[in-house]
Amino acid sequence: MSFKYCIAYFLIVFNSIVQAQTSISGKVLHEGEPIVGATVQIVGTKTGAVADVNGYFKIENVESNEVSLEIRAIGYKPTTKTVKISSGENQQLNINLEISNLGLDEVVITGTMQPKYITDSPVKVEVVTSNYMNTFTPAAASSIVEGIKLVNGIQQVTACGVCFTNSISINGLPGPYTAILMDGTPIYGSLASVYGLNGIPSMIIDRFEVIKGPSSTLYGSEAVAGVINVITKDPDKQPSFSVDVMGTSHLESFGNIAGTIKGEKASGFLGLNYAYINDFDDDNKDGFGDNINLDRYSLFTKWDIKRPSKKRFTIAGKVYYEDRRNGVEEFLVNRNYKELRGSDEVYGESIYTERAELFGTYQLNSLENIRLDYSFSTHNQDSYYGADHYKAEQHIGFANLVWDKPLDSHNLIVGLTNRYQSYDDNTVATRDSTSNGIVNKPDNQYIPGVFVQDEWQISKKFMMLTGVRLDHYNLHGPILSPRLNLKYKLGPWTSVRTNLGTGFRVVNLFTEDHAFVSGQREVEIQGDLKPEQSYNASININHVYTIGESQGMIDIDAYYTYFTNKIIPDYDTPNKIIYANTEGHAITKGLGFNVNHDFQGPLAISVGFNWQDVTQTEPNEFEELVTSDIEFAQQYSGVITANYEFKRAGITLGYTARLSGPMALPEVFDLDESGNPLPNARPTESDPFYIHNFQVTKSFNKGWSVYGGLQNIFDYRQPISPLVGFNDPNANIGFSESFDTSYAFAPIHGRELYLGVRWNLN
Repeated sequence: MSFKYCIAYFLIVFNSIVQAQTSISGKVLHEGEPIVGATVQIVGTKTGAVADVNGYFKIENVESNEVSLEIRAIGYKPTTKTVKISSGENQQLNINLEISNLGLDEVVITGTMQPKYITDSPVKVEVVTSNYMNTFTPAAASSIVEGIKLVNGIQQVTACGVCFTNSISINGLPGPYTAILMDGTPIYGSLASVYGLNGIPSMIIDRFEVIKGPSSTLYGSEAVAGVINVITKDPDKQPSFSVDVMGTSHLESFGNIAGTIKGEKASGFLGLNYAYINDFDDDNKDGFGDNINLDRYSLFTKWDIKRPSKKRFTIAGKVYYEDRRNGVEEFLVNRNYKELRGSDEVYGESIYTERAELFGTYQLNSLENIRLDYSFSTHNQDSYYGADHYKAEQHIGFANLVWDKPLDSHNLIVGLTNRYQSYDDNTVATRDSTSNGIVNKPDNQYIPGVFVQDEWQISKKFMMLTGVRLDHYNLHGPILSPRLNLKYKLGPWTSVRTNLGTGFRVVNLFTEDHAFVSGQREVEIQGDLKPEQSYNASININHVYTIGESQGMIDIDAYYTYFTNKIIPDYDTPNKIIYANTEGHAITKGLGFNVNHDFQGPLAISVGFNWQDVTQTEPNEFEELVTSDIEFAQQYSGVITANYEFKRAGITLGYTARLSGPMALPEVFDLDESGNPLPNARPTESDPFYIHNFQVTKSFNKGWSVYGGLQNIFDYRQPISPLVGFNDPNANIGFSESFDTSYAFAPIHGRELYLGVRWNLN
């Protein structure tokens, strides 16, 4: 080889060595902890690197120049950094990212029964954390019912205009269609779906996860509309002692007191929640209180047992007592209701509820990943609706043995479910005719089941989840419910999820709808009620975007559910409620979207809108199919949240606005001065309305914080009383044959100012 070729070869090699030495390396961190999988890319090029388990990255062969780096990680705010680098230099960087309010780094378990990051789950799951709830709602007074108001497409539905019992509606379906779980176990079905939800205070909630659409394959009969899984707080992550008390301008008082014990063998959390409301207001002049009066106490404890095997063992328990009442002023003042319960002259509704729960998880000490999820609950209710006495008790035992088995690109879950449910009351629901006359016959059900689920990671972009469940009911035999979920990643920040499946629901009529004892309607059941069946399809598109150094997320949903055998209460016949399986069908369909934007500054905004069409189709007297709207299902709804944080001052501002669209209402008739029904009914469709709330929180040193706010800022109230027939001159108030409590669709409790103080001892 000639000399000049040797020189040329030497210069090429030398230049490549110098270029190789020009690099940018460092770590991507959050508060000193590495962020695994963070991407660091030179803007305008395809050159970049991915952070390893230590948060370390290195970009080699960087051209000497001034370059801009874009750093991104799921769950964190993106940032850019300008770097000047000279030839042959290896520049070291430590890059710190802030957590994003988009919540993409949340770990969820509800969709698949396995821990998954939200972005990795094949099932769409929405999460509301306790911190998020506390930003917009008064912590001491909040419960799961208040928290769900922050989720688009979910509403609180008031069942009675006197006692204001409520339930949670997903996509326009009634409350009993929603399965409420505690740490993954179903515990709030049937009787508790109406009378127990207010006893889940924010004090015990770490977060709750929401799935919209049938989920019967994993969670059984109640999961037709969707699932709300309440994840309780981890004792190891709670302050040693905390106190939270608040009061309102309506003379209400709420409070939480909690403490933890942390040891080598176990850590425990113990909390007491109370609520006290004892004030009579009647701004709509119907003679009844505009707000419920109550005394409520809830005691909660949870223990994490630290086994030598490191296997999980948690046990939690809750005891709940509520004395709820409302009625005419004479019934409430000076606590007269204690002597007047059951009076046929002074109308009032008084509900005593006693409830106890025990639930948790035990992971078997075996080589395989096998765990037992369990729950037990007992619910006793002693109520008077005017002179009508309703006394009921319900006991539920649940055990779910789950085997989780990874198999290469598959993850298999097999479960064996056993559920025993006993219900007894003093109504016709638990009576039977025999040759010896009418005898009491409690409803005792043993429901065994088995389910299988396979999560298949077909490729880096494509995931498929299949599953099937088989349950056996004494009255209905075996019921099968399959599911299919698909997820496809169109890009690193865009994914599409589809869901196909069926749902079923065995109706516990008298435990779920107490309209038969509230008011003076007579109940009529037509035929043997069969299980409701549903067939569901939905699609979700999710895209994460960046604008400058801010980050946002667009989420679009479309859903369609077709029901057969649906049971819809018919209020059209005066003085009656008629229950029957529909001869036609029912459909719920809709479109929803959410835009969440987390600005580079301290501002975060979420805007959601949901349109839905919830109808039933029945043959009329001429055998012609007629479609009508299902009552109390909103045609559209929306929610806006905005929070702004002044970090140096320790001040956080939170604003929420909820839009409630028109909804179909029952046909009811007011009375004239003689007590006769007017010729024209009340409006059978409501007008849309907004509810606005605002809260400010100020944090001080040593764990102290003060919060206050204004709920229902513009004092919107239902423009007409939720009660009908209260002004009958021929009967005592509340005891008219025309008295009805079912026309409740908006708040009648007006503007309210609240102030609270919180202290955490860490």
